[in-house]
Amino acid sequence: MTSTKSASGSVQYASLLGTLSVIAWTSEPSTGERTAPFLLAYSLGDGHDGPEAGEKAMRTVLGGIGLNPGGDLVDASQARGMPITLLVEAGRAVLTMPYLNAQCAVPPEWEQDARENGQVYFLVATRPWAEGTPGKPVTEEQLRAFVGDEEMLSAAAHCLLPVRSLRG
Repeated sequence: MTSTKSASGSVQYASLLGTLSVIAWTSEPSTGERTAPFLLAYSLGDGHDGPEAGEKAMRTVLGGIGLNPGGDLVDASQARGMPITLLVEAGRAVLTMPYLNAQCAVPPEWEQDARENGQVYFLVATRPWAEGTPGKPVTEEQLRAFVGDEEMLSAAAHCLLPVRSLRG
């Protein structure tokens, strides 16, 4: 579920960001509308120099790849050179971006919604979320409290990621 990349030149950011994780969920469908699949990437705030340094590092990393925290929604299918990919296959969402290679199990309905929509709404929180510890269950209330927080949302990067699969 969680992985940080520590390639040459990225050790500094990896140590500042700490543990990075992803979690997937779907929205409640409105009448006649499709269910929207969401994917959230976040740090636990356990980086070498603490949560504040991790938040600053996350902002720097996101800016360097073309995502502006607190800025407009970016459509990665229209952005040239966006170094983020999402592979959805066999009940897994595999996210690859600088400093983060992660995969998480997704329920069949999330996978189906992602394929039908052809894209996933991707949020990258700059604010750490220590309660979202990998391997521990996250309740619906905890997730709603974090992703529904106006400060978190206004400081996050927002992106539409195209869904790729091994089938084509």
